[in-house]
Order: sequence, then structure tokens, then C-alpha cells
Amino acid sequence: MDLPRQTRKLEWPTLGLFAITYTSYAILSVYAASIPPSILVILLAVVIALHSSLQHETLHMLEPRWPVLGYLIAAPALGLAIPYDRFRDLHLAHHINENLTDPYDDPETNYLSAEVWKTLPIVQQYILRFNNTFLGRIIIGPLVGQIYFVISEYRAIHDGDQAAIRGWIRFIPAVIVVLVWLIIFGSVSATAYFTACYLGLSILKVRTYIEHRAHEVAQGRSVIVADRGPLAFLFLNNNFHAVHHAHPNIPWYNLPKTFRTHRAKFLVQNNNYYFNNYWSVMRVFLCKEKDVIAHPFWNLQNRQRPPIVDTNNDRQKT
Repeated sequence: MDLPRQTRKLEWPTLGLFAITYTSYAILSVYAASIPPSILVILLAVVIALHSSLQHETLHMLEPRWPVLGYLIAAPALGLAIPYDRFRDLHLAHHINENLTDPYDDPETNYLSAEVWKTLPIVQQYILRFNNTFLGRIIIGPLVGQIYFVISEYRAIHDGDQAAIRGWIRFIPAVIVVLVWLIIFGSVSATAYFTACYLGLSILKVRTYIEHRAHEVAQGRSVIVADRGPLAFLFLNNNFHAVHHAHPNIPWYNLPKTFRTHRAKFLVQNNNYYFNNYWSVMRVFLCKEKDVIAHPFWNLQNRQRPPIVDTNNDRQKT
């Protein structure tokens, strides 16, 4: 596959966008008292969402080349929710494509094994089913996701996971830097800031909602959303998700071109898991569950030895 240039001597598009993001954050936080609260919350949420997308780009493109610079520029916890270290470790584990959507081995999956699903209280099942709609994901998705994440991290720390322990210890200065800035220079209220953090996560849930599906073949599990609007920019083109999973070392600004050049091949590989834009996703799934929560192919019997799949006879079952 003929790919566009994957790296620059200096990743100026990403570094420049970091500069714009931090400058925008500084201006909004310092002059918050002069901005109508509703406008302020929306603008801060957009900046926080973009910063999260830049963190994702950093772990794939900046840290491998400039570890110290990449870490320092991405670590500040503008969103106050996820330690960058833990995001990096768990996301790189998520990039083991054969484990995508696995309810145990994919750290970012929203699927549960059928055995676990059956044991959940009915109220919890209803909450997760609402969370499995587009509307539910953007309304309660940040809260549900954060609760599950914190529980998982608590268990990891309790079990002595050194990476988890280090990640949360390093999260402390990453949060302190943000809080010190807000206290000394900022004029934004705590209520407005926490609301913006939540809304920023809701924006990101638009992207992650549709990214993956259960499928017999690993390449068929990642979506293409060919959106080229403001959301695509906020997501740094990670809506071309099948391209990103196939070639995670392609920078964000080359993902659309890579898809356009090899469109037919990518759509064959991902079994046509495709949407024109996020409006199309919302129209289909606004109040409809995306799919089942109990993983349709995974079970306890095949966890250690997944079933062999004939990739030449691939069938869509979701």
C-alpha cells in the first residue's frame, strides 16, 4: 500500500496545534469572568476535547520520537479525569487488533461477556442499555465510563499493578499544574469548569460510540466515519478509525488522504463498516442501541483459543 509521508523532521502541525490549544485555554480561563457562562463552558469543552485528541496523537507520534518533550507537552490534565500515563498504557494495549472488543483483553471495550451480563442487576442493565444508544452515550456516557474506569484502576492498584500506581502518582502533579493555573490566573468558577470537563468528555463519546463493533475478523471491527467537519477536526481525523488501527504511525493530517487513496481496500477490509458523517450515526442510533452489550462471539470456552475464522468468507453479523 502506497502511503503518504508518515513523519516530518519536526511535527510542526501537531506542535503548532498544541500551542494554539494551550493559548486558547489560557485566554478562556483568564478572561472567563468576561465571557457569558454558557459560551465559556462550550468553548472550554471544545478546547479540552481537542487537548484529549492531541494526547492521543502524542502517544503515537511524539513520544516515540521525543519521549520527554512528548510527555511534558501532553501530561497536563486539563480534563481532570484520566491520567495521561494510564491513557497511554491502556490505549496501546487496545491497539493489539486481535483483541479488539474482547470484554477482558481490550481495555477500551464496551462489551461484557455473556456470563457477566447475566449477573448484573436489572437496573444496571437498563443503565448500560441506555448508555448503548447515541443519546445515552453523550448524556451519561462520561459518568458511566469514569465509574468503570476508576473501579478498574482501583482493582489494578489493589493488586499491586506498578504501572497503575505510577500513573496515578504522576497524575497528581498533572492536576496540580492545572489547579494552580486556575487559582492564580483564572477567573472561571468551579461549576463552570467541571461542567466543561464533562461536556468535553461527551464530545469525545460521539467518536468512541461508533468506533468498534463485534466482528469475527479483527479488520472488520473498526469504523470509517468519513466526516470532514468540525467534529473531524476535534477528533484529529480519528474518525477514519480503521485507517488508524491499520497504520497507527500515520499522523492525523494524513489519515483522510490515506483513506481517499485506498478507499476500496479499506472498505473491503473492514467489511464496509462505514458512515458518511456523525449526523448519519445520530440519525440511526439516537434512541436505538448500537448493538448487544453481551459480546456475541466471545465466551469463556474460546477465550484462550479464539475460533479460527476464514477471512475469505467474511460475513457481517452485527
